[in-house]
Amino acid sequence: MTADIMLSVNGDEHSVAVDTRETLLDTLREHLDLIGAKKGCDHGQCGACTVLVDGRRVKSCLTLTVTVDDREITTVEGLAADGALHPMQAAFVERDAFQCGYCTPGQLCSAVAVVREVADGWPSAVTPDVSGPVSLDDDEIRERMSGNLCRCGAYVNIVAAIRQVGA
Repeated sequence: MTADIMLSVNGDEHSVAVDTRETLLDTLREHLDLIGAKKGCDHGQCGACTVLVDGRRVKSCLTLTVTVDDREITTVEGLAADGALHPMQAAFVERDAFQCGYCTPGQLCSAVAVVREVADGWPSAVTPDVSGPVSLDDDEIRERMSGNLCRCGAYVNIVAAIRQVGA
C-alpha cells in the first residue's frame, strides 16, 4: 500500500508516494537523494541516521515516513545556510570531531538538538537538579549523545565541539 504525502525537508516541499512501511531514512536517501543520513545498524542503536523532525532528533531508520507528513524535517544537508557552515559544523571541523565521517551527519543533527534541549531547560538522566537550570557540562553532553556511536572514537573532540557551541 502506498500513500501520497507532502514532506518539508530542509525548507523545500516534496510530494512523494511512499510505501506505508518505508522508513524516513530510505525515503530521504532513495526518493530525495539526500544521502547525508547513513544506514548504520538499521536498528536505531548507532545514531548514524539521526535527523531533526520539528527540531527534535529522531532515528530515521525507525521512523515511518508516513508519520512525518506535513512536519519540518532537517537533515545534515539543511544545517548550513547561505553558504556558511552551521556553527556546530564549524566547531566539528575546528575541533577535529570526526575521523572517517560516517557517523558525523547523525552526530551533527543530534548535537544541534542537544544544545537546543539544554537551552530549553530539558533535564536529562544526569541533570543534578531537575527543577533548576540545566548546564551543558561534559556529563550532560555525554548522556545526551549516548545514542550516537562513533566507531573511530572521536568522542573527546565531539564533546569539545558541542561544549564550544553550547557556551
